Amino acid sequence: QVQLVESGGGLVQAGGSLRLSCAASDITFSNYNMGWFRQAPGKEREFVAAIAWTGGSTYYADSVKGRFIISRDNAKNTVYLQMNSLKSEDTAVYYCNRVDLSNYPQTKAVFGSWGQGTQVTVSS
Repeated sequence: QVQLVESGGGLVQAGGSLRLSCAASDITFSNYNMGWFRQAPGKEREFVAAIAWTGGSTYYADSVKGRFIISRDNAKNTVYLQMNSLKSEDTAVYYCNRVDLSNYPQTKAVFGSWGQGTQVTVSS
């Protein structure tokens, strides 16, 4: 079973930036469309961004368009999320997962299990 390990979160002031990483243990990672999700306290987990297995196409939730950039390095089995112009409403635990892009923007995760996530806290 693939393991996903998210890292890079932290405390940042509004307007600041963070870069998240997600390392996958599966050697077939390069065949997967991958995405980022987030869950704020008291809210359901929501889709944030996704990237096709080729890296050629990217997809974003409206709330992060123009501020976040998703990328991947298939040689390192890693997907990244560059988060700029952070807002207090971006505060959440961020997770990565394989995604099904057929229902974008209602993008769903494919793997039933999740990593531990990485906490992002934006202070205003």
